[in-house]
Amino acid sequence: MLSKDYTVKEVCLLMGISRSGYYKWKRRPLAPSHLTREKQIKLVEEVHNEHPSHGYRWVAAYIRLTRKVSVSDNFIYKCFRYLGIKAETKHRERCKPRKVKDRYPNLIFSTWDQVDRPRQVIVSDMTVFKHGYFFFEVTFYFDVFTKEILSWRIADKRGSRMQYIDGLTDVVRLLGNNGGEPTVLHTDQGSVYSSIAYNELIKDTNIVRSMSRAGKPTDNPVNEALNGWIKEELMTDFKINRCLHKADFEETLKRYVQFYNKQRPCWAIGYDTPENYRIRYNRGELEHKDTFSKRQLSEVPKFVRKRKERADH
Repeated sequence: MLSKDYTVKEVCLLMGISRSGYYKWKRRPLAPSHLTREKQIKLVEEVHNEHPSHGYRWVAAYIRLTRKVSVSDNFIYKCFRYLGIKAETKHRERCKPRKVKDRYPNLIFSTWDQVDRPRQVIVSDMTVFKHGYFFFEVTFYFDVFTKEILSWRIADKRGSRMQYIDGLTDVVRLLGNNGGEPTVLHTDQGSVYSSIAYNELIKDTNIVRSMSRAGKPTDNPVNEALNGWIKEELMTDFKINRCLHKADFEETLKRYVQFYNKQRPCWAIGYDTPENYRIRYNRGELEHKDTFSKRQLSEVPKFVRKRKERADH
């Protein structure tokens, strides 16, 4: 605020304008676009009451055309928000809740640590190796209990579906006619994993299907973690990014799988190798627990449940 009342002469000196220019500006009538904020809001309300079926963009255009007032769409939108009004139309888009169309239920959720034997739960996912102009899609099948790679297949071309099917065929052959406890095959909701042709392969087997929820990669943490470690080691230790042909890529991946299953210590299984861990279990050297059949499924993440338990105590 000004500390004193300035004369016209002093104002002109301060603003660097002539006295004639100041008086010309002072006598100039206000343009229609220079309405006060209250009048603009009132105008918007009047137009909306006359034409309630239209939204803010139409109202802004109508005011510019008929009332000759320069207003922006964004300003009229803010007026609508301030007045708490909106178009009264039957054609307004309405947000609908997502319809759950999960083809198979999630049989795991956060109970991965309760898997208690080899071949009890198998997970699968596709990962991409891209370097330069080369692009390879690889589908892995892992044993959750031992972290062993049961099958791996490379796509013949981008977007191919046969590596998924061939990999599942390998798994079915590996499991054989197991008449005991069913094996859970857990995947995401990819188009191939959801297809009829893919699931027909396990129709007469002891394999039951389980799927992650849509948009929930955390429903398959074992696969996501192993894919990350495998890609890191293949790039850093096995220099797979130097492979310029599919044959070289396949040979390097084959060597790595042998190393992974037979020689690579895995932290999740006490720094044992996946193959030796399975052998030790089958020999009875590891404690046989019965935790998986007693698991309690919940959509609430484990860390949320633990936090709530600590708060309750």
